Amino acid sequence: MGSHWTEQKPVILVVDDERDHADGIVEALGKLSVKALAVYTGEHAVEVLRNQAVDVVVTDLKLEGRVDGLDVLREAKRHSGSTEVILITAYATIENCKEAIRQGAFDYLVKPLDIDQLRALVEQAARKAAAAHAERAEVATELGAFLFEGIKGVSPAMQGIFEVVRRVAPTNIAVLIEGPSGTGKELLARAIHNNSLRRSKPFKPVNCAGLTETLLESELFGHVKGAFTGANTDRKGLFEVADEGTLFLDEIGDMPLTMQAKLLRVIEDGVVVPVGSTKATVVNVRIISATNRSLTKLIERKEFREDLYFRIRGVNISLPPLRERTDDIPILAEHFLQEAVEETGSKVTGFTAAAMSIVTGYEWPGNIRQLRNMIRTMVVMCDRDKIDLQDLPPELSQRRQLPGSSAAPANLAGVSLNDLEKKAIVDTLARTQGNREQAAKILGIGERTLYRKIKEYNL
Repeated sequence: MGSHWTEQKPVILVVDDERDHADGIVEALGKLSVKALAVYTGEHAVEVLRNQAVDVVVTDLKLEGRVDGLDVLREAKRHSGSTEVILITAYATIENCKEAIRQGAFDYLVKPLDIDQLRALVEQAARKAAAAHAERAEVATELGAFLFEGIKGVSPAMQGIFEVVRRVAPTNIAVLIEGPSGTGKELLARAIHNNSLRRSKPFKPVNCAGLTETLLESELFGHVKGAFTGANTDRKGLFEVADEGTLFLDEIGDMPLTMQAKLLRVIEDGVVVPVGSTKATVVNVRIISATNRSLTKLIERKEFREDLYFRIRGVNISLPPLRERTDDIPILAEHFLQEAVEETGSKVTGFTAAAMSIVTGYEWPGNIRQLRNMIRTMVVMCDRDKIDLQDLPPELSQRRQLPGSSAAPANLAGVSLNDLEKKAIVDTLARTQGNREQAAKILGIGERTLYRKIKEYNL
């Protein structure tokens, strides 16, 4: 199998509690252009499947421990519909393997293995997985502005996050988004959903901190009529409503411990039982969680279940506060300005260089949410073409100078607008190492205007 049909070598996961047998299969697959790795327990296989992309799983049906080959099959299909599973069995369990094929296995092989047959089967399964990856790649080409609407950024931190999102969005892997309030965690969760194969199905957010335990249980799992006071009719929970889609659990760190246990059971079993009912319903939901708290610290204080943490933390994304990604502020500011202009019908076209310098240098304790709301207010209140210093709210114009800040001095009295503009241009050119095109974008002005200002101020 050559590399002509795929850019990267397919990843083959071999699972067998007989180490020599597992290692022998890996060695036999060495003649194919694949990356094969062996694990020796079903539990380890599940861990690998939750944390990295696997194209083909070759697993023994019977494994020592709690997790057998069928469990590995189900886990593989749960995390990625494109992963193919080949089961290995003894004669006595062929019927089980046939049942497994009905559950989504690619095929099965009977011991002792025919190496040529194994290689051929792995190659076929890898090709099928590659075709499924190609379908996901088509989804990935829809990224760009659509994916990152409202969370634009050029900073290294955000570019790294966007790359993670590109990889994780088309899969079914659980995602945990951490970051301070207002950094855009729900926007990122929606972006992941909108670029997944679940994008035509529901995206349902729920704030775990905003409801009592009883209401949260009803919200997630539903209830039947008469289950509790006020339950006048049957109601579906968000797990059922979001079936085949995505459930976004915001502020999951504030979920009560008893609810955490119930949530873990639903995630592990894939079934929900509405409050007051005994009827179970099978659900297929991707979980994306978010928190502004440190879950590891909550675990240390016995306030968050470690087993639930490992369930929801398939891929971890940390959104930095806005003050740590100042290069993104001008882009976000322009985006929110256009958003506000369309919403209000304002004639504002942008920011002056001096105003943008102040906006960029501000700490933004409320992060993106604060920036968006403040710019909407500026647009509404501004009665000129561009937002200038006099249009800035007091907390921006009267802020204290930050160490190393490139913004204008806090005390604006006696400082001419020209001096402020000159300083903004000098500081921005220094930050961009003289790159005028980039500096113009950060300042929110055209390149011709920047060239004229450079000549005007003899820079």
